[in-house]
Amino acid sequence: MGTVHDDDPLLTIGAFALRARLSPKALRLYDRLGLLAPARVDETTGYRWYRADQVERARLVALLRQIDMPLARIADVVGLPGADAAQAVAAYWAEVDERRARQATLVAHLRDRLSGRRPTMFEIRTCDVPEQTVLAERRHLLADELPRWIPSALDRLTRAAAECGGIAGTPFVAYHAEVTPDSDGPAEACVPVTDTRAAEEWAAANGRGSGAVVRVEPAQRLVYTRITKAQVAHPQILSAFDAVEDHIAREGLTITGPCREVYFAEDWDAASATDEVCDIAFPVGRKGATG
Repeated sequence: MGTVHDDDPLLTIGAFALRARLSPKALRLYDRLGLLAPARVDETTGYRWYRADQVERARLVALLRQIDMPLARIADVVGLPGADAAQAVAAYWAEVDERRARQATLVAHLRDRLSGRRPTMFEIRTCDVPEQTVLAERRHLLADELPRWIPSALDRLTRAAAECGGIAGTPFVAYHAEVTPDSDGPAEACVPVTDTRAAEEWAAANGRGSGAVVRVEPAQRLVYTRITKAQVAHPQILSAFDAVEDHIAREGLTITGPCREVYFAEDWDAASATDEVCDIAFPVGRKGATG
């Protein structure tokens, strides 16, 4: 809080509130949040006094609150020198702009979905996938963690596949439950491998530290649609999932396992926004079919 000298001019909370253009209630809140402590507090009455040189900090806190900056970040900004504080505010606002852009895209998706419009037409296809052994890494995570986790997990599993006879199929990510900003899945990155025994030996030796396991995917039929790199982004990808699910319902099929994103692009970074890079797929069976 700093040293208060006897000759420092102190203002009552009412006088300070007028000078800072804030209410006493707001000043008490800032004190409680640790953003602006009074220069002196009467131990008996609890009455607050402020220094005149605290006015600028009080006004800054109020302005940062008006742009919805989180309290923890406000505490950081008000403790920085002017140029650094300006950079911190600019960085925060860039994040706000990015978030609003994503939200605007999501709003457009919601309007189309709720009104029954389907601005993008998806070609629905079917394929049969044989039984395959996969190296898999499962993780509970939220939607904003997926773009970082998916490529790193598939890269780890692809490198491990070299010790398991090599890659035997297209890598994919299976979703065993919803992954959203509020729901953490889990999601499972999978790489098919050639040699089941070698994979089991590798997992026994390395799986505990890496989190990777070996399992056998049964033979199954997939209903899927192929999407471009631009459509992989959220929420565009949701339209692809909806299109496949709608087709499955219309055809009288039932979903028999977790949905998946099948990543077949040979060089993701080199792919353009219009290049097809991924399949959105659901394993299916006929309603009422048994074993």
